[in-house]
Amino acid sequence: MVGKICLVTGANSGIGRSTAHALAGMGAAVVMLCRDRQRAEPVWEQIKTATGNGSVELMICDLSSQKDIRRFAAEFIDTHRRLDVLINNAGLVARQRSLTEDGIETTFAVNHLGYFLLTNLLLDLLKRSAPARIVSVSSAGHALGKIDFDNLQGEKKYGGFSAYANSKLANVLFTHELARRLEGTAVTANCLHPGGVGTGLFRSLPKPLEALIKLLTISPDTGAETSVYLASSAEVEGITGKYFVKKREKRTSDQSYDEGAAQRLWEVSSELVGLV
Repeated sequence: MVGKICLVTGANSGIGRSTAHALAGMGAAVVMLCRDRQRAEPVWEQIKTATGNGSVELMICDLSSQKDIRRFAAEFIDTHRRLDVLINNAGLVARQRSLTEDGIETTFAVNHLGYFLLTNLLLDLLKRSAPARIVSVSSAGHALGKIDFDNLQGEKKYGGFSAYANSKLANVLFTHELARRLEGTAVTANCLHPGGVGTGLFRSLPKPLEALIKLLTISPDTGAETSVYLASSAEVEGITGKYFVKKREKRTSDQSYDEGAAQRLWEVSSELVGLV
């Protein structure tokens, strides 16, 4: 990975931290995209020290804010000559429904629209850097999700886990549609289930349930293995529009192959982020 520039979102904790650490250890120039500078700086310093890689950079962005995503993307394009790998990793689970500054339901905004807007804003740079890769962290929970365009943001009915599952299905539909739109560009788009990982993703859940989840889950380092594989392995060069579990291609839920739904989700997402 020497000479490659990799951007990892949500890189100061959990799977994102492990992914950034592993790629830096492979010699890549890694840009850690994090929301909170105070929390991220110690991790940034630790990764640089542990890997001996001085080409690890910290950049700040709140992925719930479309304005901040646009600011970051413009800054990144202005300061980086290329982008070889984009890893959409940041995500959350929210028990209570809330809205972002853009008036978007928070889980949908961060877990789906954050991926969608950031990727689209960096797409020209990725194409100029081709062959390049886009890796999006989804979840096996996508199989329990539903894309209901009449309740896309939980306007009529909201549940924390259902909102999360719906957003993870959106990640898969986004990957499938993105891969179709990128045909012939040498930019690939794949997504993955990292496994049941004990991260801060579930910190909004009741403490007993959060503790139980941690007992039954794998480590972030293990969970990051498929992300790192899709970002770096020659075995997946040219492979696109697929979903991986434990570094193996797997079939996603039947509804994730609905091309009409994927196209409509793309159009609705474009409107919500002002890309039309």
